Amino acid sequence: MNTPLSILVAEDEVGDVIFLQRAFAKAGVNPPIYLASDGQEVIDYLGGHAPFDNPVRYPLPNLLLLDLKLPHVSGFEVLRWVRENPALHQMLVVVLSSSDNPEEIERAYALGANAYFIKPQNPAKLVDIVKRLQEYWLGINARAEESILAL
Repeated sequence: MNTPLSILVAEDEVGDVIFLQRAFAKAGVNPPIYLASDGQEVIDYLGGHAPFDNPVRYPLPNLLLLDLKLPHVSGFEVLRWVRENPALHQMLVVVLSSSDNPEEIERAYALGANAYFIKPQNPAKLVDIVKRLQEYWLGINARAEESILAL
């Protein structure tokens, strides 16, 4: 089975996108990464709405890396939408935000975030976060394979 990881990155800051892409490369993690620069674009992508209505070109990702402070529709609203959508219920949503506000962290978890990371300024720390995401994904994938084999 071993489903490959694909990621939708919801981030409006170009510098943060580049920083994240470099961290994935340095960590040796090279999944397909799709980008959305605002919250409405994330909803359109995940909902398969134009211009994202070609599922071959815009496949449903396994993981959503979500910034909270997005234009048009906030990351909180996107998270709520994802968790209310039955087709996306199993999608991993990891918040990657510059906010260390405990209320925002608590709200993200209350809305269904699987994890919350504060964007580090140090590139090596971001590489560590990427490695942890990969290990987490591989662990979930391995447990799913074991469950199927046990049937």
